[in-house]
Amino acid sequence: MSKTDGSAPFSYEGLDRVIHEKARLGLLTSLMAHPKGLAFADLKQLCGLTDGNLSRHLQVLQEAGLVEVTKGYEGNRPHTTCRLTKAGRRRFLDYLAVLERLVRDAAAAAGREPTPSSAGLIPGRA
Repeated sequence: MSKTDGSAPFSYEGLDRVIHEKARLGLLTSLMAHPKGLAFADLKQLCGLTDGNLSRHLQVLQEAGLVEVTKGYEGNRPHTTCRLTKAGRRRFLDYLAVLERLVRDAAAAAGREPTPSSAGLIPGRA
């Protein structure tokens, strides 16, 4: 039996390992909140990462097609801008839907209803 036929309801196949890593989850959340993109320095500050960590995580996200990194200059200074791709936005929303299901399942298993802050994170999704 495959895991998608309902035989393994708690396998959460949609928990994408590329996204699920803590730093990349923070990066994608930051970029989701800023659809026009963010400067490298702003993203670094928002996520509390070093230059090297941020560069490496952006590389992973870029290779996966989730993030677009544009390098250029502002005046004589190098300027790097990062933004979600259309596919990255869709994949991240799909990932969030799986997280919502996980929260609902965990709350049900604990014998209580999910709280308003833990359910319905994505508008239009049940």
